[in-house]
Amino acid sequence: MFKALCQGLCLSLPLAAGAQAASVVFLNPGHSNETFWVDYSRFMQAAATDLGLQLRVEYSERRADLALTQARAALLATPRPDYLVLVNEQYVAPEIIRLTRGTGVKLFLVNNGLTEDQAHSIQAHPEKYAEVLGTLTSNDEEAGFQMLKAMVGQLPRDSGPVDLLAFSGVKTTPASQLREQGMRRALADYPQVRLRQVVYGGWSRERAYEQAQMLLQRYPDTRLVWSANDEMAFGAMRAFEAAGKVPGRDAVFSAVNSSPEALRGLIDGRLGVLMGGHFTLGGWAMVMLHDDAHGLAVNRDGLREHRVPALQLIDRDKARRWLRLLEQDGRGIDFHQYSAQGQAADYRYPFLTSPVDY
Repeated sequence: MFKALCQGLCLSLPLAAGAQAASVVFLNPGHSNETFWVDYSRFMQAAATDLGLQLRVEYSERRADLALTQARAALLATPRPDYLVLVNEQYVAPEIIRLTRGTGVKLFLVNNGLTEDQAHSIQAHPEKYAEVLGTLTSNDEEAGFQMLKAMVGQLPRDSGPVDLLAFSGVKTTPASQLREQGMRRALADYPQVRLRQVVYGGWSRERAYEQAQMLLQRYPDTRLVWSANDEMAFGAMRAFEAAGKVPGRDAVFSAVNSSPEALRGLIDGRLGVLMGGHFTLGGWAMVMLHDDAHGLAVNRDGLREHRVPALQLIDRDKARRWLRLLEQDGRGIDFHQYSAQGQAADYRYPFLTSPVDY
Protein backbone atom coordinates (compact mmCIF):
# COMPACT_ATOMS: atom_id res chain seq x y z
CA MET A 1 0.00 0.00 0.00
CA PHE A 2 1.39 3.35 -1.12
CA LYS A 3 4.89 1.86 -1.43
CA ALA A 4 7.57 2.64 -4.00
CA LEU A 5 10.79 0.69 -4.54
CA CYS A 6 13.72 2.10 -2.57
CA GLN A 7 16.37 2.36 -5.31
CA GLY A 8 18.12 5.71 -4.66
CA LEU A 9 21.88 5.99 -4.41
CA CYS A 10 23.26 6.35 -0.87
CA LEU A 11 24.68 9.84 -1.47
CA SER A 12 24.59 12.95 0.66
CA LEU A 13 25.50 15.20 -2.30
CA PRO A 14 22.93 17.45 -3.97
CA LEU A 15 21.08 15.81 -6.84
CA ALA A 16 22.58 16.56 -10.23
CA ALA A 17 20.50 16.92 -13.36
CA GLY A 18 19.32 13.47 -14.44
CA ALA A 19 20.45 11.87 -11.16
CA GLN A 20 18.32 9.15 -9.63
CA ALA A 21 15.69 10.34 -7.14
CA ALA A 22 16.58 10.38 -3.46
CA SER A 23 15.13 7.41 -1.60
CA VAL A 24 13.30 7.48 1.72
CA VAL A 25 12.18 4.70 4.07
CA PHE A 26 9.50 5.64 6.59
CA LEU A 27 9.18 3.41 9.66
CA ASN A 28 5.47 3.89 10.31
CA PRO A 29 4.73 2.86 13.93
CA GLY A 30 1.04 2.13 13.36
CA HIS A 31 -0.92 -0.85 12.15
CA SER A 32 -1.15 -1.28 8.38
CA ASN A 33 -4.96 -1.01 8.68
CA GLU A 34 -4.97 1.85 11.20
CA THR A 35 -6.85 4.79 9.72
CA PHE A 36 -4.63 7.58 11.06
CA TRP A 37 -1.31 6.03 10.07
CA VAL A 38 -2.57 4.86 6.66
CA ASP A 39 -3.85 8.39 5.93
CA TYR A 40 -0.55 9.74 7.22
CA SER A 41 1.35 7.56 4.74
CA ARG A 42 -1.00 8.57 1.90
CA PHE A 43 -0.30 12.25 2.52
CA MET A 44 3.42 11.54 2.79
CA GLN A 45 3.37 9.53 -0.44
CA ALA A 46 1.51 12.31 -2.25
CA ALA A 47 4.24 14.73 -1.18
CA ALA A 48 7.01 12.33 -2.20
CA THR A 49 5.47 11.73 -5.62
CA ASP A 50 4.94 15.45 -6.17
CA LEU A 51 8.55 16.20 -5.22
CA GLY A 52 10.17 13.31 -7.07
CA LEU A 53 11.26 11.30 -4.01
CA GLN A 54 11.11 7.50 -3.84
CA LEU A 55 9.30 6.51 -0.65
CA ARG A 56 8.87 3.08 0.93
CA VAL A 57 6.64 2.69 4.00
CA GLU A 58 7.20 -0.05 6.57
CA TYR A 59 4.46 -0.58 9.16
CA SER A 60 5.72 -1.82 12.53
CA GLU A 61 2.20 -2.77 13.72
CA ARG A 62 2.68 -0.99 17.08
CA ARG A 63 5.65 -3.25 17.89
CA ALA A 64 8.93 -1.67 18.96
CA ASP A 65 10.83 -4.88 18.22
CA LEU A 66 9.54 -4.93 14.64
CA ALA A 67 10.48 -1.27 14.16
CA LEU A 68 14.04 -2.07 15.19
CA THR A 69 14.15 -5.09 12.86
CA GLN A 70 12.91 -2.96 9.97
CA ALA A 71 15.48 -0.26 10.76
CA ARG A 72 18.31 -2.81 10.74
CA ALA A 73 17.11 -4.25 7.43
CA ALA A 74 16.98 -0.80 5.82
CA LEU A 75 20.45 0.10 7.09
CA LEU A 76 21.93 -3.20 5.83
CA ALA A 77 20.21 -3.03 2.44
CA THR A 78 22.10 -2.68 -0.85
CA PRO A 79 21.72 0.08 -1.75
CA ARG A 80 20.78 1.80 1.48
CA PRO A 81 18.13 4.52 1.44
CA ASP A 82 19.29 8.12 1.47
CA TYR A 83 16.93 8.97 4.32
CA LEU A 84 15.28 7.10 7.19
CA VAL A 85 12.21 8.74 8.73
CA LEU A 86 11.10 7.43 12.10
CA VAL A 87 8.80 8.09 15.05
CA ASN A 88 10.00 7.85 18.66
CA GLU A 89 7.04 5.62 19.51
CA GLN A 90 7.73 3.47 22.56
CA TYR A 91 11.14 5.17 22.85
CA VAL A 92 12.72 3.32 19.88
CA ALA A 93 14.59 6.32 18.42
CA PRO A 94 17.89 6.23 20.38
CA GLU A 95 18.69 2.66 19.35
CA ILE A 96 17.92 3.42 15.69
CA ILE A 97 20.07 6.56 15.88
CA ARG A 98 22.90 4.42 17.31
CA LEU A 99 22.50 1.81 14.56
CA THR A 100 22.62 4.51 11.86
CA ARG A 101 26.01 5.91 12.82
CA GLY A 102 28.53 5.45 10.00
CA THR A 103 26.01 4.24 7.42
CA GLY A 104 25.65 7.52 5.50
CA VAL A 105 21.85 7.38 5.92
CA LYS A 106 20.31 10.65 7.11
CA LEU A 107 17.74 10.53 9.91
CA PHE A 108 14.59 12.58 10.34
CA LEU A 109 12.13 12.28 13.27
CA VAL A 110 8.41 13.04 13.00
CA ASN A 111 5.50 13.25 15.46
CA ASN A 112 7.42 11.97 18.51
CA GLY A 113 10.83 13.49 19.07
CA LEU A 114 13.45 12.52 21.62
CA THR A 115 12.59 12.97 25.27
CA GLU A 116 14.73 15.34 27.29
CA ASP A 117 16.50 12.43 28.99
CA GLN A 118 17.15 10.70 25.66
CA ALA A 119 18.55 13.87 24.13
CA HIS A 120 20.89 14.43 27.09
CA SER A 121 22.11 10.84 26.92
CA ILE A 122 22.86 11.11 23.20
CA GLN A 123 24.59 14.48 23.61
CA ALA A 124 26.78 12.97 26.33
CA HIS A 125 28.03 10.25 23.92
CA PRO A 126 28.22 11.82 20.43
CA GLU A 127 30.71 9.17 19.31
CA LYS A 128 28.01 6.49 19.58
CA TYR A 129 25.15 8.13 17.69
CA ALA A 130 24.40 9.50 14.23
CA GLU A 131 23.32 13.10 13.78
CA VAL A 132 19.62 13.77 13.29
CA LEU A 133 18.93 16.03 10.32
CA GLY A 134 15.69 17.38 11.76
CA THR A 135 12.65 16.77 13.94
CA LEU A 136 9.03 17.79 13.36
CA THR A 137 6.62 17.33 16.25
CA SER A 138 3.13 18.68 16.71
CA ASN A 139 1.67 21.02 19.33
CA ASP A 140 0.40 18.09 21.39
CA GLU A 141 0.47 19.75 24.82
CA GLU A 142 -1.48 22.74 23.55
CA ALA A 143 -3.94 20.41 21.82
CA GLY A 144 -4.65 18.56 25.07
CA PHE A 145 -5.17 21.90 26.79
CA GLN A 146 -7.45 23.33 24.12
CA MET A 147 -9.54 20.16 23.96
CA LEU A 148 -10.51 20.27 27.61
CA LYS A 149 -11.18 24.02 27.48
CA ALA A 150 -13.50 23.55 24.51
CA MET A 151 -15.28 20.65 26.23
CA VAL A 152 -15.96 22.65 29.38
CA GLY A 153 -17.21 25.48 27.17
CA GLN A 154 -20.03 23.23 25.98
CA LEU A 155 -21.37 22.66 29.51
CA PRO A 156 -24.16 24.80 31.01
CA ARG A 157 -22.68 27.61 33.10
CA ASP A 158 -24.53 26.46 36.22
CA SER A 159 -23.67 22.79 35.80
CA GLY A 160 -21.88 22.53 39.16
CA PRO A 161 -19.30 19.76 39.79
CA VAL A 162 -18.59 17.68 36.68
CA ASP A 163 -16.90 14.27 36.47
CA LEU A 164 -14.20 13.78 33.83
CA LEU A 165 -12.68 10.56 32.49
CA ALA A 166 -9.51 10.68 30.40
CA PHE A 167 -8.25 8.10 27.91
CA SER A 168 -4.55 8.64 27.28
CA GLY A 169 -2.53 6.66 24.73
CA VAL A 170 0.72 4.95 25.71
CA LYS A 171 2.95 5.91 28.64
CA THR A 172 6.11 5.51 26.54
CA THR A 173 4.99 7.80 23.71
CA PRO A 174 5.91 11.51 24.02
CA ALA A 175 2.85 12.76 22.09
CA SER A 176 0.56 10.88 24.45
CA GLN A 177 2.37 12.27 27.49
CA LEU A 178 2.17 15.83 26.17
CA ARG A 179 -1.55 15.67 25.37
CA GLU A 180 -2.23 14.42 28.86
CA GLN A 181 -0.05 17.18 30.35
CA GLY A 182 -2.06 19.76 28.43
CA MET A 183 -5.31 18.32 29.74
CA ARG A 184 -4.00 18.47 33.31
CA ARG A 185 -2.85 22.07 32.80
CA ALA A 186 -6.34 23.06 31.71
CA LEU A 187 -7.83 21.44 34.82
CA ALA A 188 -6.26 24.16 36.95
CA ASP A 189 -8.65 26.67 35.34
CA TYR A 190 -11.76 24.60 36.12
CA PRO A 191 -12.02 23.61 39.79
CA GLN A 192 -15.56 22.35 39.15
CA VAL A 193 -14.20 19.60 36.88
CA ARG A 194 -13.21 16.49 38.83
CA LEU A 195 -10.76 14.22 37.04
CA ARG A 196 -11.91 10.82 38.24
CA GLN A 197 -9.38 8.65 36.44
CA VAL A 198 -6.82 8.56 33.62
CA VAL A 199 -6.44 5.23 31.83
CA TYR A 200 -4.05 4.22 29.07
CA GLY A 201 -6.04 2.81 26.19
CA GLY A 202 -3.04 2.10 23.96
CA TRP A 203 -4.75 4.05 21.12
CA SER A 204 -7.14 1.04 20.85
CA ARG A 205 -10.91 1.25 20.37
CA GLU A 206 -11.54 -2.17 21.90
CA ARG A 207 -9.36 -1.54 24.93
CA ALA A 208 -10.99 1.83 25.59
CA TYR A 209 -14.42 0.18 25.30
CA GLU A 210 -13.50 -2.38 27.96
CA GLN A 211 -11.99 0.30 30.21
CA ALA A 212 -15.01 2.57 29.82
CA GLN A 213 -17.39 -0.21 30.80
CA MET A 214 -15.64 -0.58 34.15
CA LEU A 215 -15.21 3.16 34.65
CA LEU A 216 -18.88 3.85 34.06
CA GLN A 217 -19.77 1.50 36.88
CA ARG A 218 -17.53 3.53 39.20
CA TYR A 219 -18.46 6.95 37.87
CA PRO A 220 -21.96 6.72 36.35
CA ASP A 221 -22.43 10.50 36.33
CA THR A 222 -19.47 11.21 34.05
CA ARG A 223 -20.22 14.08 31.67
CA LEU A 224 -16.83 14.72 30.10
CA VAL A 225 -14.80 12.10 28.21
CA TRP A 226 -11.40 13.34 27.01
CA SER A 227 -9.53 11.06 24.58
CA ALA A 228 -6.05 11.37 23.08
CA ASN A 229 -7.19 9.87 19.76
CA ASP A 230 -10.36 9.05 17.87
CA GLU A 231 -10.23 5.25 18.24
CA MET A 232 -10.33 5.46 22.03
CA ALA A 233 -13.07 8.09 21.90
CA PHE A 234 -15.30 5.81 19.83
CA GLY A 235 -14.53 2.84 22.05
CA ALA A 236 -15.56 4.79 25.15
CA MET A 237 -18.61 6.08 23.29
CA ARG A 238 -19.72 2.54 22.58
CA ALA A 239 -19.65 1.73 26.30
CA PHE A 240 -21.73 4.81 27.09
CA GLU A 241 -24.27 3.88 24.43
CA ALA A 242 -24.46 0.34 25.80
CA ALA A 243 -25.32 1.89 29.18
CA GLY A 244 -28.21 3.81 27.61
CA LYS A 245 -26.44 7.16 27.42
CA VAL A 246 -26.48 9.44 24.37
CA PRO A 247 -23.14 10.95 23.31
CA GLY A 248 -23.47 14.69 22.83
CA ARG A 249 -26.42 14.88 25.18
CA ASP A 250 -25.45 12.97 28.32
CA ALA A 251 -21.69 13.43 27.91
CA VAL A 252 -19.31 15.58 25.87
CA PHE A 253 -16.68 13.53 24.02
CA SER A 254 -13.44 14.82 22.53
CA ALA A 255 -10.90 13.24 20.19
CA VAL A 256 -7.70 13.84 18.23
CA ASN A 257 -7.41 12.82 14.53
CA SER A 258 -9.31 13.77 11.40
CA SER A 259 -10.46 10.35 10.21
CA PRO A 260 -13.68 10.27 8.18
CA GLU A 261 -15.48 8.71 11.16
CA ALA A 262 -14.26 11.44 13.49
CA LEU A 263 -15.24 14.21 11.06
CA ARG A 264 -18.70 12.70 10.68
CA GLY A 265 -18.95 12.27 14.46
CA LEU A 266 -18.32 16.00 14.89
CA ILE A 267 -20.83 16.90 12.20
CA ASP A 268 -23.58 14.75 13.71
CA GLY A 269 -22.85 15.93 17.26
CA ARG A 270 -21.67 12.68 18.82
CA LEU A 271 -18.23 14.23 19.19
CA GLY A 272 -18.27 17.61 20.85
CA VAL A 273 -14.63 18.58 20.28
CA LEU A 274 -12.18 17.42 17.62
CA MET A 275 -8.53 18.30 17.05
CA GLY A 276 -6.77 17.31 13.83
CA GLY A 277 -4.16 18.12 11.23
CA HIS A 278 -1.01 16.40 12.53
CA PHE A 279 -1.20 13.79 9.75
CA THR A 280 0.55 16.45 7.64
CA LEU A 281 3.92 16.25 9.43
CA GLY A 282 5.24 13.44 7.24
CA GLY A 283 4.41 15.45 4.13
CA TRP A 284 6.26 18.49 5.44
CA ALA A 285 9.21 16.23 6.24
CA MET A 286 9.23 15.20 2.56
CA VAL A 287 9.46 18.87 1.55
CA MET A 288 12.49 19.30 3.78
CA LEU A 289 14.18 16.08 2.61
CA HIS A 290 13.63 17.13 -1.01
CA ASP A 291 15.40 20.40 -0.26
CA ASP A 292 18.25 18.68 1.56
CA ALA A 293 18.74 16.35 -1.40
CA HIS A 294 19.10 19.45 -3.59
CA GLY A 295 21.74 20.96 -1.32
CA LEU A 296 19.44 23.43 0.42
CA ALA A 297 19.59 23.99 4.19
CA VAL A 298 16.55 22.67 6.03
CA ASN A 299 17.46 24.32 9.33
CA ARG A 300 16.96 27.72 7.74
CA ASP A 301 16.17 29.31 11.10
CA GLY A 302 19.18 27.71 12.76
CA LEU A 303 17.09 25.04 14.49
CA ARG A 304 16.97 21.29 13.96
CA GLU A 305 13.88 20.68 16.10
CA HIS A 306 10.53 22.28 15.37
CA ARG A 307 7.19 22.06 17.12
CA VAL A 308 4.64 22.63 14.36
CA PRO A 309 1.16 24.07 15.11
CA ALA A 310 -0.41 21.34 13.00
CA LEU A 311 -3.13 20.31 15.47
CA GLN A 312 -6.09 22.66 15.30
CA LEU A 313 -9.67 22.74 16.51
CA ILE A 314 -11.99 21.54 13.76
CA ASP A 315 -15.45 23.06 13.52
CA ARG A 316 -18.30 21.55 11.53
CA ASP A 317 -17.70 23.66 8.44
CA LYS A 318 -14.05 22.60 8.33
CA ALA A 319 -15.07 18.98 8.97
CA ARG A 320 -17.35 19.06 5.91
CA ARG A 321 -14.59 20.61 3.79
CA TRP A 322 -11.99 18.08 4.95
CA LEU A 323 -14.37 15.23 4.19
CA ARG A 324 -14.66 16.44 0.60
CA LEU A 325 -10.87 16.65 0.30
CA LEU A 326 -10.23 13.15 1.64
CA GLU A 327 -10.62 11.68 -1.83
CA GLN A 328 -7.71 13.76 -3.11
CA ASP A 329 -4.22 12.45 -2.33
CA GLY A 330 -2.35 15.21 -0.53
CA ARG A 331 -5.64 17.10 -0.05
CA GLY A 332 -4.97 18.88 -3.33
CA ILE A 333 -1.80 20.56 -1.99
CA ASP A 334 1.01 21.58 -4.34
CA PHE A 335 4.02 20.62 -2.23
CA HIS A 336 6.48 22.43 -4.51
CA GLN A 337 5.14 25.76 -3.32
CA TYR A 338 6.48 25.03 0.19
CA SER A 339 10.00 24.10 -0.96
CA ALA A 340 12.91 26.48 -0.49
CA GLN A 341 13.96 25.76 -4.09
CA GLY A 342 14.01 29.01 -6.03
CA GLN A 343 13.27 31.07 -2.91
CA ALA A 344 15.32 33.88 -1.38
CA ALA A 345 18.00 33.07 1.18
CA ASP A 346 15.78 34.32 4.02
CA TYR A 347 12.89 32.00 3.08
CA ARG A 348 11.30 30.18 6.01
CA TYR A 349 8.99 27.17 5.76
CA PRO A 350 5.46 28.51 6.40
CA PHE A 351 4.16 25.22 7.81
CA LEU A 352 6.56 25.56 10.76
CA THR A 353 4.79 28.60 12.14
CA SER A 354 1.11 28.32 11.20
CA PRO A 355 -1.38 25.61 10.19
CA VAL A 356 -1.72 25.12 6.44
CA ASP A 357 -5.23 25.93 5.27
CA TYR A 358 -6.72 23.41 2.86
